[in-house]
Amino acid sequence: MYRVGFGNDIHELKEGRILVLGGVEVPSDVEAVGHSDADALLHAVTDSILGALALGDIGSHFSEKDKRWEGADSEIFLNETVKMMREKGFEVENIDSTISLEKPKLREQIESMRSNLSRLLGVNIDQVSIKAKTGEGFDAVGTRQAIKAEACILLKKV
Repeated sequence: MYRVGFGNDIHELKEGRILVLGGVEVPSDVEAVGHSDADALLHAVTDSILGALALGDIGSHFSEKDKRWEGADSEIFLNETVKMMREKGFEVENIDSTISLEKPKLREQIESMRSNLSRLLGVNIDQVSIKAKTGEGFDAVGTRQAIKAEACILLKKV
């Protein structure tokens, strides 16, 4: 049996420190704003797994109203979700994701993100796809007001 899940996440961008994506620090003049570390890619991946398992969304498990998650490393959310996935008898077949961000360009960090995500999901790197797109100067992404990530995952029953 296979299950498909889709996740997405968007965060406001503001001037600031290093941007965290896929658990990797990306040198940048902007940072994502959120209750946790605002790692849009890990949030989208977490949501995709929860969706495939029909377990709601990231906010229903890791609420921004819960002080425990303030400033939290998003790897915690993904690790807990992977545990849920394994308890239900599933594993990742593959994942395809897209990060939409005008600047900085992510080409140099993509392989590190793929490697980190493959480690977190317990899969080979060739099962993890991460693409980077811009907003071509349009909408909140294109005007550098936001970052967006989307992920589609295929789970298989073990």
